[in-house]
Amino acid sequence: MSQTSNSSPATRSRPLRVGFLALTDAAPLAVAEHLGLFTAHGVRVELHREIGWATVREKIIYGELDASHAPAPMLWSTQLGLGCPPTDVLTALVLNLHGNGLTLSKALWDAGARDAASLRSYAKDRRAQQPLTFGVVFQYSTHHLLLRDWLLAAGINPERDVRIVVVPPAQMFRNLAAGTIDGYCAGEPWNTLAVREGAGWCPTWSAAQSPGHMEKVLMVTKRFAEKNSAEHAALVAALTAAAQWCDEPQNREPLAQLLSGPTYLNLPARVISPALLGRFDCGNGRVETVPDFHIFHRGDANVPSVEKATVLQRDLGTAGLLPPSDAADASLPRRLFRADLHRAALLRHPSNTLTS
Repeated sequence: MSQTSNSSPATRSRPLRVGFLALTDAAPLAVAEHLGLFTAHGVRVELHREIGWATVREKIIYGELDASHAPAPMLWSTQLGLGCPPTDVLTALVLNLHGNGLTLSKALWDAGARDAASLRSYAKDRRAQQPLTFGVVFQYSTHHLLLRDWLLAAGINPERDVRIVVVPPAQMFRNLAAGTIDGYCAGEPWNTLAVREGAGWCPTWSAAQSPGHMEKVLMVTKRFAEKNSAEHAALVAALTAAAQWCDEPQNREPLAQLLSGPTYLNLPARVISPALLGRFDCGNGRVETVPDFHIFHRGDANVPSVEKATVLQRDLGTAGLLPPSDAADASLPRRLFRADLHRAALLRHPSNTLTS
């Protein structure tokens, strides 16, 4: 049976294929599956754990995934065809705010790079022979923006003084431990893992550096959203309910246990829980109280507003990650961030959305 914009989720012959990466901020997808929220909202979903963000982008473009957990800036790069065929995409749901950290190697600490100023001197000394190399999870990501901003604030030129390379999140720790990169900006739990294993330390994290910044969104093609509006609405409503559950303090310990399973992150809960519980271990005896390290729902976090999109587009343009004409395109935020579809989804499923 063909899908139409008026079709019920029950008319689909196969489940929706929804992608995610092994990151703590994939929590709403894991919770929606575990608590039966997808089923409660009348939609069948198969979660697919993917290797990296470029794989997610390609699978969304070519229809191998119907939707995915994705870095918010990926919407711009996919829409504009930066490194891929241009494809109309959108989001009707912001999955979380914050959640990233900057990790530097133990070797840098041992070499005397203990803060931004000492790192600047060390980076400039290394520049001519073997420049310091830092990993980011995707070129078009908040991780890249956060790393660039931190380097610039330290007086380190991201283009001249260091190398920045793309490494999938789950491979960051292994590359740091092997010495192939000197540091990275990635989502949890990959910063905590490096600290716990004695391979790195964290000078900063995203909630401290850029309070309120968007992190992941639910990315779909415009074609999927229009052709399968009922399923898309059910998916958005189920994940909104899951995000609300994730933000309840009493649920954070059970959430770490859930994410530790082999289906999701496949790491010990003791590595996942510190950031979720707001006790971020920076290494070298420094533990910070960070209650907003992960925000999944509160404060209208899930609403894909034009204002949020406009700020991110400005930041991408300032960093030189968007062509100037596209960075100035005032229509892009409204096309990519669909608060109207978010509102419609929650109106369509009011009885299934958890209340505060």
